[in-house]
Amino acid sequence: MRLHKLFIVTAVAFLLSACQSLFGPNFSKPLEAEHIKWEHRPAGCTSSDCPFVNIDTLRFNDERLNAAIVRALLEKTRTEPDAPLPASLEAYEHYFLNRAQPGWSSYLQASIREQHDGLTIIELSSYLDTGGAHGMPGRGMLNYDRQQQKVLTLQDMLLPGQEGAFWKVAQTAHEAWLVANDLQNNTEFRKNWPFERTTNIALDFGSMTLKYDVSSLGPYAMGHPIIKIPYPRLNGILHPEYFPGRRSH
Repeated sequence: MRLHKLFIVTAVAFLLSACQSLFGPNFSKPLEAEHIKWEHRPAGCTSSDCPFVNIDTLRFNDERLNAAIVRALLEKTRTEPDAPLPASLEAYEHYFLNRAQPGWSSYLQASIREQHDGLTIIELSSYLDTGGAHGMPGRGMLNYDRQQQKVLTLQDMLLPGQEGAFWKVAQTAHEAWLVANDLQNNTEFRKNWPFERTTNIALDFGSMTLKYDVSSLGPYAMGHPIIKIPYPRLNGILHPEYFPGRRSH
């Protein structure tokens, strides 16, 4: 009788485990997204230099991720560090078009950069043209951990106490970037554009990627500098579960 009960308990536990495996979240399967895009100009404006706002973004079946994307795009609308955020993308559009001069434009875009190991990596792009010599492009990254349902900070990615070590590795990777661009012996360039930190970090499958804003590591004409850090250099620094292929699902 006791063996019979033990068999039943074991069988039920197995079935529950199987059901969770079959019907629970499958983090190895990429999230699907709805593409949302619009471009609006002031009502009644028909000239070739009408100001406009262009929105090109995504909506997932994950409200936390959706909210994080909207907030990150709204942060790209700031022209001053402490400026208040608009309440929504629609509110930003209304504000921009109400004050825009002919020829002004604003682009906000979110796209899927990569998906792997239960991570959805979103790249954010912006471009604001208010009539200067050239517009101002912006970039951003969101590393969304689907298991934890949160956007990862650098501190989340690294082992405790390893942030200083991480930036030393990043600075070494910057030296490799200088060599690749034949700038390692350019004293003037090094003086004008020294290494600096960035918040635009992506846990790409092939390497950890640091993407910089224009005019940060080099002149505007160089665009968005990209530094790649091979994962083996991050042993003992990066949390083991964020090395590609090491995460259990």
